[in-house]
Amino acid sequence: MNPLLTRLQPYPFERLRQLFSTVTPNPALRHISLGLGEPKHATPAFIAQAMIDAIVSTPSGLASYPATAGEPQLRAAFTDWLKLRYGLNVNPVTQVLPVNGSREALFALTQTMVDPGPGGPQRNPDQTPVVVCPNPFYQIYEGAALLAGAEPYFVNADPERNFAPDWDRVPEAVWARTQLLMVCSPGNPTGAVMALSEWKKLFDLSERHGFVIASDECYSEIYFRDEPPLGGLQAAAQLGRPDFKNLIALTSLSKRSNVPGMRSGFVAGDAAIMKQFLLYRTYHGSAMSPVVQAASIAAWQDEQHVIENRALYRSKFAQVTPLLAEVLDVALPDAGFYLWAKVKGHDTDFARELFTLYNVTVLPGTYLAREAQGANPGAQRIRMALVADSAECVEAAQRIVQFVKSRT
Repeated sequence: MNPLLTRLQPYPFERLRQLFSTVTPNPALRHISLGLGEPKHATPAFIAQAMIDAIVSTPSGLASYPATAGEPQLRAAFTDWLKLRYGLNVNPVTQVLPVNGSREALFALTQTMVDPGPGGPQRNPDQTPVVVCPNPFYQIYEGAALLAGAEPYFVNADPERNFAPDWDRVPEAVWARTQLLMVCSPGNPTGAVMALSEWKKLFDLSERHGFVIASDECYSEIYFRDEPPLGGLQAAAQLGRPDFKNLIALTSLSKRSNVPGMRSGFVAGDAAIMKQFLLYRTYHGSAMSPVVQAASIAAWQDEQHVIENRALYRSKFAQVTPLLAEVLDVALPDAGFYLWAKVKGHDTDFARELFTLYNVTVLPGTYLAREAQGANPGAQRIRMALVADSAECVEAAQRIVQFVKSRT
């Protein structure tokens, strides 16, 4: 058995299940979950129809193994979208690859990039490769690093700087061992968007130390400002790095198009890295189904449903955020579909009592972060996923307001 498996921590939702295992929620109220970041808006009918049409019109497609690199039409859909969204000219042959959702890609990319070196888990700690991650973070970053034989290093978000990780506090000795840097913009759970100045700092560090940057951008199409979030490849182009050296951006249809069950996305960036990533994926057996490719092409080629989806979130957040701001330290994020609120007392106590008395699930912030630099940046915070319809989210907010008032 791989001994590195013993280093994995329970996923946040398993910890939540354990937290709630000894309590019974109020039976007079229907359950409302703001815990899981799973899109609940309706999947656009044309995407499902594209999948059906692909099965009906080309049934032989299911009788053949798909190419790991994807069909040329799919890769062209990726690069056309990158041109439309970011104004980028990306090579569809050498600089993009389909992936089965961003989680799969983040894990696989880490296995491709990390060189564990000699000695395995018993090596000298000073020789262990490092994967730097924001803190709080998406837990796949940590798990992927550990299973690749690397050590995750967590960089705490600074609430005084819009939850930007404080990269300046990372010691030079850590950067020297860093092989991969994970960034998430818009961030999960904070919703913060990285500015061009932050990208410049990271590109300079990458140039100096040679590490790769993986930019997780799966929330990029749900935003609340007039200007869409800056993407990693876009930042590179603006800073005179059109070859995207040591940079890979990852995106997905799950949030953009409300198709989490399709497991479809793509990665784009440095052609030299993409060549090695394709080699890894060929052995990994992670080719995308032909019918999913057909539906993905249809989704990436249409922006109207994305605009409509974004409008639903904007309306919902406009209703919910002011309600919660009456009793919690919370504000409209830059982007994403989470509210990251500060609460009084311990976040796990808050979540358990809210579930027990008002049958609403929220995720404790400490479950989304690790103790680092003497603090857990998720402490006294909760994440609320506003993924259900507006009426349900408003009702949940109203219950939370009642709950908080009852505690004071």
